[in-house]
Amino acid sequence: MCGIVGVVSTAPVNQLIYDALLLLQHRGQDAAGIVTQQERKFFMHKAKGMVKDVFRTRNMRALPGNVGLGQVRYPTAGNASSEEEAQPFYVNAPFGIVMVHNGNLTNAKQLRQELADTDHRHTNTESDSEVLLNVLAHELSRSTSGAPLQTEDIFKAVRAVHKRIKGSYAVIALIAGYGLLAFRDPFGIRPLCIGHGADGTVMLASESVALEGTTHVLDRDVAPGEAVFVHNDGRIESRQCADETHLNPCVFEYVYLARPDSVLDGISVYQARLNMGETLAKRVVSTVPPSEIDAIIPIPESSRPSAMQLAQLLGIPYREGFVKNRYVGRTFIMPGQGTRKKSVRQKLNAIGSEFKGRRVLLVDDSIVRGTTSKEIVQMARDAGATKVYLASAAPPVRHPNVYGIDMPTRAELVAHGRTVEEIRQVIGCDALIYQDVDAMKQAVGKINAQVQGFEASCFDGVYITGDISDDEVTALNEGRNRGGEEESEDTSRLSLPNAQEA
Repeated sequence: MCGIVGVVSTAPVNQLIYDALLLLQHRGQDAAGIVTQQERKFFMHKAKGMVKDVFRTRNMRALPGNVGLGQVRYPTAGNASSEEEAQPFYVNAPFGIVMVHNGNLTNAKQLRQELADTDHRHTNTESDSEVLLNVLAHELSRSTSGAPLQTEDIFKAVRAVHKRIKGSYAVIALIAGYGLLAFRDPFGIRPLCIGHGADGTVMLASESVALEGTTHVLDRDVAPGEAVFVHNDGRIESRQCADETHLNPCVFEYVYLARPDSVLDGISVYQARLNMGETLAKRVVSTVPPSEIDAIIPIPESSRPSAMQLAQLLGIPYREGFVKNRYVGRTFIMPGQGTRKKSVRQKLNAIGSEFKGRRVLLVDDSIVRGTTSKEIVQMARDAGATKVYLASAAPPVRHPNVYGIDMPTRAELVAHGRTVEEIRQVIGCDALIYQDVDAMKQAVGKINAQVQGFEASCFDGVYITGDISDDEVTALNEGRNRGGEEESEDTSRLSLPNAQEA
């Protein structure tokens, strides 16, 4: 999962792209990159690390131009340790193209072979984003046949790209001397929106917060299968480039990934989390009588809206029982030290007075591996809780994700192959309550009736692109290379910072 942004303006865009990437930092902390264009020349800087560390004053000064794009990356395919896999990616033909991509191609291996054998294009990394860029470049070359580039040639190329690639993708590409191209997969799995500034600036970004936080107005979401081309003078043209489309955004965006102040595909992330708390309340009541709960405590931070709504509906006091240390980063593994699991207690500390002698219901947004949940339950007991119940605002995560979320393999998922009671025993809580899959979809979907469904494969095992079998899921997971000297920041859920930390 990554965060992407593209800008066309009448003023220098380097600072604007930097500010937007800061607002999208929660979508990836592994690497960051910006490219700008002045006349027909690209200027690029990218490196591993967070935005504030990658870009210094000297780097910003070396990024002139009124058009550009950027990305914050969390790797889900390829080699996490490779500096070369930081985005944007560049190819010099045709025209000169730089590209950023959020998502994951499920047929990247096949495409890589096609590029080598049929298209005669070379890829130099293990990144599926480089594969996507070369497919786009090849189709642009075919659509123009050596003639000057026309807008319809661009849309024709995107139509061909849709026919060749599978999986999830939100893409922003800069074509030297022409403008900015953005397109989204036919299912709309990964988010992408467009807006404008008072000075005529056009911005595209993964989340609306990147627009609003830089004083731009959100106009709309890019539709599934749609391509948008922004000319260098700010003129916008768009076409539907896919034969068949369905709006099925990733439900995990609303559960955990996106910032609560974002609106994705017409759905407020904050309202979605409130709604999930409302439906979760019915599950709690059927498992633990409210009279046996003294306090409801969220596990920071994405679970707070759900926990607040749950507490209000049940008439139970809402309390902040954990304090999060925002300054604990990733753990650096010294050579020869071996793999070391970082204790959750370095990140969270319990407020003893909120637990001592109380029966508490802890609320989390989701439970993935379960190791963090187990340690947090024990922290509550150590702080003096007499009973510790645990509720998840999301259903059991039983399946890997192949569409751009760094979800563990089946063997690592605590819910895979286990009943709720068996999961409860592993975690060690007195009662375990999960959200219902259909109730979750309904709770989020009722905010915008135009959403036709959700990509929820990690919960229901349904891979909506229709090209994924169990064997292919296994192969895709085995093919991942997390690499690097850093271990994941959280030992239980995604290897990703919490959305509200940005």
